[in-house]
Amino acid sequence: MKSENKLLGAGLLTAITASLCCITPLLALIAGTSGIASPFSWMEPFRPYLIGLTFFVLGFAWYQKLKPKKEIDCKCETDEKPKFTQSKTFLGIVTVFAIVMLAFPSYSGVFYPNTEKQIVVVDKSDIKTTEFKISGMTCASCEEHVNHEVNELNGIVNSKASYKNGNAIIEFDKTKTNETEIEKAINSTGYNVTGKKEN
Repeated sequence: MKSENKLLGAGLLTAITASLCCITPLLALIAGTSGIASPFSWMEPFRPYLIGLTFFVLGFAWYQKLKPKKEIDCKCETDEKPKFTQSKTFLGIVTVFAIVMLAFPSYSGVFYPNTEKQIVVVDKSDIKTTEFKISGMTCASCEEHVNHEVNELNGIVNSKASYKNGNAIIEFDKTKTNETEIEKAINSTGYNVTGKKEN
């Protein structure tokens, strides 16, 4: 019974650890401490292994739970009801929670507030597009975090961050903001601007 609880604990721990790099940007945004997000980005390369370990541990826990019990020739009472933490229901709850945690990067965007604004452009020649190279982004949640911080600035027309490309392409009104302010906003998330290029 103790080994079952250890398996469940290990399954939960690996699921949470696998999603930590994607959950911390959202938690940082909610807490108002944007800079704490990027320290967990080093975990991203280990995510596939942690996901595999989670499925292995939970699969083994289900195997242990569902395998036929050996008949013991005993006259003692053995029909006592197992504790809730040792039931199939609890294992099911843990499994669903683990899957929800592992899938977090795919739906994390719904938790970020919509920061799109209606921008009145007086003169199209004032619109500038700059690509900022960014290090430390590892998932869609990181992209949302960067876009959210940049869109807080006045004069942002469009912000498109990409963790796959390691960049953010920002369209802005140069009479209302500038590249230095945008760079500060990106750096405040904990991810770092490593270069920029005007488009």
